Amino acid sequence: MQGYVPRHLSGQIRKSLKTYPVTALLGPRQCGKSTLAKACLQKIKNSVYLDLEKPSDKRKLQNPELYFSTQSKKLICLDEIQLQPDLFPLLRSVVDENKRNGQFLILGSASRDLIQNSSESLAGRIDLLELTPFLLPETSPIKINPLKLWNRGGYPKSLLAHAQSDSYRWRQNFIQTFLERDIPQLGFNIPAKTLSRLWRMLAHNQGQTLNQSRLGESLGCSHTTIRSYIDLLEQTFVIRSISPFESNLKKRLIKSPKIYIRDSGLLHALLEIENQDQLIGHPIIGASWEGYCVEQILASLPDWRAFHYRTSSKNEVDLVLQKSKKTIIIEFKTSKAPTLTKGFWTIREDLKPTESWVICPVDGAYPIEKDVFVGNVENFLQKVQKVLTNNRRKRYNHI
Repeated sequence: MQGYVPRHLSGQIRKSLKTYPVTALLGPRQCGKSTLAKACLQKIKNSVYLDLEKPSDKRKLQNPELYFSTQSKKLICLDEIQLQPDLFPLLRSVVDENKRNGQFLILGSASRDLIQNSSESLAGRIDLLELTPFLLPETSPIKINPLKLWNRGGYPKSLLAHAQSDSYRWRQNFIQTFLERDIPQLGFNIPAKTLSRLWRMLAHNQGQTLNQSRLGESLGCSHTTIRSYIDLLEQTFVIRSISPFESNLKKRLIKSPKIYIRDSGLLHALLEIENQDQLIGHPIIGASWEGYCVEQILASLPDWRAFHYRTSSKNEVDLVLQKSKKTIIIEFKTSKAPTLTKGFWTIREDLKPTESWVICPVDGAYPIEKDVFVGNVENFLQKVQKVLTNNRRKRYNHI
């Protein structure tokens, strides 16, 4: 495939197809799911691809039971499955009848909770994978400057656009199409103008704790309605919420989640920031950097639990990561010579993390105290993933 950029999920998809009857690749619209799926199908001799947005492909499923029976020896890829959720009960019966792995690869632009009956109908038969827009490890081999990825975001048509103006225009069109077409296609009758205002308000409050009542007052909605709208935006992969840290510490902790626009390019488009120069002079730059780094980290380390930590006395760290008995606390700074507050050191004493990091746009990592490091996002991910690899090797050698 000319111009194809390899994605980090390629190997996982191949492994999943050998292990499960159904593999589901979920992620936001236009993040590259179809391109990735077609690249995988090129290496599979007996496969067929159906785009459920194309009338010609949709007609093939007028009698889906008959169609699936005629293709029973092939891997069937169903793109935009959320447009036809009534297929799931039939998929289950087909899967159980054929009794083999690698029967279906389904692609969806909504979470499994929004795709009706998928988790119930295919429980134990489906592997769920999430594809994000481009991440740093995927763009490094094609020599994309990390600052360009931060500025434009990771959606392929935005990041790889020839000119900055083309990238910005694509993101503005994406926002409009998402609100006016994609959300109604999921069966939600929400005024596009209302959802647009909420999305832009969340952008202005990037990285802040959620105040549903205040948002509701601004939009003339109840706080429960605001919560349902936020859930919808989260389940269509355009925002991310991070829960507050829960512990037995004798401290009063802030209990509201923090909200982020997941893609930094969409954040900038929602705030009408057209280029890097405008971003550098904008009050949102610190929150934009934080959200960009949070997304890179959490998308690359899906097995880690993520929290934010803030006490009523306003001591806080931006991100707390936990896995097994390991705890990492992270602060995000846009300065290349970051300074840390007294609160950071207080939280280190409270949580006793395995490591602490300050992530900022520097060229390399260096320690400032024992187990306290300054570095960029790539430095952090490389170190964490190297430690995980070494630990796996130790366990294997021990066995």
